[in-house]
Amino acid sequence: MAESAIGFLRPGLPPLAQHLREVMRHYPTGVVVVAAVHGGHPHGMAVNSFASVSLDPPLVMFCADHRSSTWPTLREAGRFAVSVLAADQVELCRTFATKGADRFSGQQWSPAGNGAPVLDEAVVWLACTIEVVHPGGDHDIVIGRVQETGHRPDRRPLIFHRGDFTSVAA
Repeated sequence: MAESAIGFLRPGLPPLAQHLREVMRHYPTGVVVVAAVHGGHPHGMAVNSFASVSLDPPLVMFCADHRSSTWPTLREAGRFAVSVLAADQVELCRTFATKGADRFSGQQWSPAGNGAPVLDEAVVWLACTIEVVHPGGDHDIVIGRVQETGHRPDRRPLIFHRGDFTSVAA
C-alpha cells in the first residue's frame, strides 16, 4: 500500500525531529477532513492536528503542511468545513490523505451554510471562515471562526494512534 500523508517518517529529517514524530505517535488524535469549494469544485484534505481554541468567540484550529497542494486552494476559498470522521471511515481518510487522489469521487457530501463540503456520516461537522493564519515551522496554524455546527451522537470518532486507526469504546 502506498504511504499516505498520515503516519510515515520523512526521510531527511534531523534525528530530534524523527524522535519527536515517533514519540507523538503515542498521543491519540482525532482525524478530520477540512474541505472547501473553490472554482466550483470541492477540495479537501485529511488533518490530524485539529482542536477547539475558544468558545467566545467560537474558534477552532488545524495545521496545514506547507507541502500540501490542497492547502493553498482552501486558503484562497476563505471558508471551510471540518468533518470529524467516524470509526468506519478509514478508507475515506486514506483517500483524503493520498496525494493526487480524486478525493471527492464517489463521496457523499452536502454543503454547509457557507457552501463548504460536509462529508455524510461524519460524527461532527463545523462550518468556518478563516480568521487568521500563523506560521508554525513547516506548517501553517489556521484559526477558523465557527459559524455553524452539527453532530451525529450515534457515531463514534476515528482515532489515529501508534501509526494505526482505532476508535473509542461505545
